[in-house]
Amino acid sequence: METKLAIPIAAPDLNSAQEQIKKALRAEAEIIELRIDYLEQLNVNAVETLISKAKSLRNSGIPTIVTCRDKKQGGAIDHPFSLRIDVLAAAVEAGADFIDLEFDNYIKLDKDNSLLSALKKKTKPRLILSAHDFEGKFPDLEKLHRQILNAYPNAVPKLVYTAKHINDCFDAFDLLRGTKQDSIIFCMGQAGLISRILAKKLGSLVTFASIDEKTATAPGQLTAEQFKKTFRFDGIKPNTELFGIISSPVAHSASPVIHNAWFQQSNLNKLYLPLLVAGGKKEFNLFLQNILGRAYLGFKGFSVTIPHKQNALDFVIETKGFIENLAGKIGASNTLLINRDNSLSAYNTDCPAALDAITSALKIKKEGLRNLNVAVIGAGGVARAIVAGFSDLKANIKIYNRTIEKAEKLAAEFDCSYAGLDDLNDLDAKLLVNCTSVGMYPNTNSTPVPKEYLKKEMVVFDTVYNPPKTLLLKQAEKTGAKTIDGLSMFVNQAAAQFKLFTDTDGNAELMRKTVIEYLTKR
Repeated sequence: METKLAIPIAAPDLNSAQEQIKKALRAEAEIIELRIDYLEQLNVNAVETLISKAKSLRNSGIPTIVTCRDKKQGGAIDHPFSLRIDVLAAAVEAGADFIDLEFDNYIKLDKDNSLLSALKKKTKPRLILSAHDFEGKFPDLEKLHRQILNAYPNAVPKLVYTAKHINDCFDAFDLLRGTKQDSIIFCMGQAGLISRILAKKLGSLVTFASIDEKTATAPGQLTAEQFKKTFRFDGIKPNTELFGIISSPVAHSASPVIHNAWFQQSNLNKLYLPLLVAGGKKEFNLFLQNILGRAYLGFKGFSVTIPHKQNALDFVIETKGFIENLAGKIGASNTLLINRDNSLSAYNTDCPAALDAITSALKIKKEGLRNLNVAVIGAGGVARAIVAGFSDLKANIKIYNRTIEKAEKLAAEFDCSYAGLDDLNDLDAKLLVNCTSVGMYPNTNSTPVPKEYLKKEMVVFDTVYNPPKTLLLKQAEKTGAKTIDGLSMFVNQAAAQFKLFTDTDGNAELMRKTVIEYLTKR
């Protein structure tokens, strides 16, 4: 059976549940999960009524899962154990398609209990035996899967655990891919988000989405709209090629929206994911090793941003991959490709994207930047790209950074001057470029440069694109300075990445429109 999108109905009463079912059907639910543990007045009659209403409202052929979750494993209300078993038995009699019971509670049941007796009389309902860990990984995921099937061979094992890091997801991927038995396996939390999406590629029986953010029933649960629109759920296949943005944080990124819109317009069997890779070089390297060791996942390339651009280049150097001259000179990579021989290629699209954004806004050629006094705020991956570009053009560059040692190191590489942020009072530049994440959503009330240091003679370029008009740009405009937002650079670098990912040109106009629509909604 192809993976179905299940939408939980989590309401305190029958009327609210009925309204949620209508909304779930409008959201194109493929399975309805009735979370009856949310009902404040839980009894057999209420469950029978709810299933009857669900049958009358749902489209023909949409199955129903009935779940009365134990409070210890994420249940909403701590209903008595005997009541939960009785209402699940009533759900079997009322025609539910699936019954979800915790495996820990299943093994406590005696053979003559009402639920098992009801299941023996019916051929239609399937029993989902579930296990949840809200603290972290199960000690032995495969062993638990075997135990469930040994206890009830026709069961659907449902194993859901919290991923504290994205690297925790790979055990779930391996098990899901390796089992022939219908199973439901994914991870909770932001680090586990991609497992909910890849559940369809890897053949999970279902994956779960909420009607909206307010009705989510588990950490990291996406909305049905996000599944359908942003992540093209209906088009995901076992052979879908994967791409993604490696970042920490990553929730703010518009890259998945943009690239997936381009993939859809170009009718390409490709999917772009947000990849929350927390930590430093060690965690980043382990992530790439996990990816390269699992060709079945189908990853083909990555965008790379804060804080991993230098880690990306270092990894390609260490694994003896291909490094584009520009990326090597900059010392950072924002784009990685996985080659057919499983080696990596590193590129940098930030530098040309930034220079194009600046020269287009100023209506000059790149040669016009020669001898220009440029102040660069920051010393990370974006700063390296921009400093390298201006260095090639013989501009006069001064790097300002909170950690002065990092500014000094970068300045030494490109033969320019440097200072700490405390020296911004001496700022003397025609062009000011913010290469930090200060002012980025959701911290939109921050600015890397106090407004008293901005002058009307300046051109102020902020590489932050979310929001398009940062506090820095707003304050620069008030002084009369010319401003350049980060959208142009973002679109330029993403277009170059799309070319690398697909060997085809993308639609820059569509990309800019999509970004603006996305940011406006947020």
